[in-house]
Amino acid sequence: MSMSENVLTTESLQRDPDAEGYVDRKRHLWVLSVLWPATPLIGLYLVSQTGWSIWYGLVLILWYGAVPLIDAMFGEDFSNPPESAVPRLEQDRYYRVLTYLTVPIHYAALVVSAWWVSTQPMNVFEFLALALSLGIVNGLALNTGHELGHKKETFDRWMAKLVLAVVGYGHFFIEHNKGHHRDVATPMDPATSRMGESIYSFSLREIPGAFKRAWDLEEQRLSRCGKSVWSLENEVLQPMILTAVLYAGLLAFFGPLMLIFLPIQMAFGWWQLTSANYIEHYGLLREKMSDGRYERQQPHHSWNSNHIMSNLILFHLQRHSDHHAHPTRSYQSLRDFKDLPSLPSGYPGMFLAAMFPSWFRSIMDHRVLDWAKGDLDKIQIQPGKREFYERKFGGTDSESVDTAAAK
Repeated sequence: MSMSENVLTTESLQRDPDAEGYVDRKRHLWVLSVLWPATPLIGLYLVSQTGWSIWYGLVLILWYGAVPLIDAMFGEDFSNPPESAVPRLEQDRYYRVLTYLTVPIHYAALVVSAWWVSTQPMNVFEFLALALSLGIVNGLALNTGHELGHKKETFDRWMAKLVLAVVGYGHFFIEHNKGHHRDVATPMDPATSRMGESIYSFSLREIPGAFKRAWDLEEQRLSRCGKSVWSLENEVLQPMILTAVLYAGLLAFFGPLMLIFLPIQMAFGWWQLTSANYIEHYGLLREKMSDGRYERQQPHHSWNSNHIMSNLILFHLQRHSDHHAHPTRSYQSLRDFKDLPSLPSGYPGMFLAAMFPSWFRSIMDHRVLDWAKGDLDKIQIQPGKREFYERKFGGTDSESVDTAAAK
């Protein structure tokens, strides 16, 4: 954030006469982002009270069914805080405390779920439903780690590592901040998907590519400091060690069933991040300048979503365009802009669509083409798919774009 964004001046208040009295209407609703990681615990409580095993899959039902439906019903929120009120919002500790509170809830959900599967009779479907439900919310621990990992305070950064350890994806702390934000919407970024690339082929490129980039970045940093990559100062190793200790403790306390349960929830947690990365920059490309470098990233290099419900349970992650343009800006201050590339649903609905490649492409490909104003050269296209899209979309004039969009 620039100095001008941090200074509340008399002049700015004059420009925004309502800024001094601005009240965040969603202030208390952000608690939903804290309560969401507790959903598996609510499901277990409902199982214990009703005996109905459907509640093992409560998170699955809400994430892929109820939340997209509520997003569709309540629509989008395009409101922004007055810019001169942003410094006050940024300094309000209430918002930061909410992110801190999610960390122990993620640990509680993991430990209680592990205890449950090791002590209660469950069939295979019940076991799998709980593991996948836990995987969704612990995958979204990455969202908390994402918010805290962009902060400069040591405490916040360690809280980020702590919550990332829950799902064994600690390298995200380095990979996202120093790698993805640098290379986003370019061919160098394994976390940017290409038009025509399925989420399944993307995952095979993104997951190992993300770890490799994180490790290489830390190796370079430590080398400049004259230290070994195997030093305990390696910020990829630090959360990895936390995960190893945590999972070893669960295995010791709850037995060999953890060798099945923990990998399933962890893998599905990783899938949530892959799904987010897949939809957030699908097909988008920064322009390459004459000196060989790519243009500075702008809000229009990320797909945005203002859908109310999913934003409230995701700390505004879906206002991804402003986040990439201003990475240190906190979730409560993120803005919407005019003419941004926009998703037709919030993340849960788009995650579901992504699992069916033909459905996802029918939703997104014409939006990518509209974004590029019909010019396929301005789009990241999956290798081998260029001729397919040339046949599908034909010419590059605006009339062709309108025709393709109508199909």
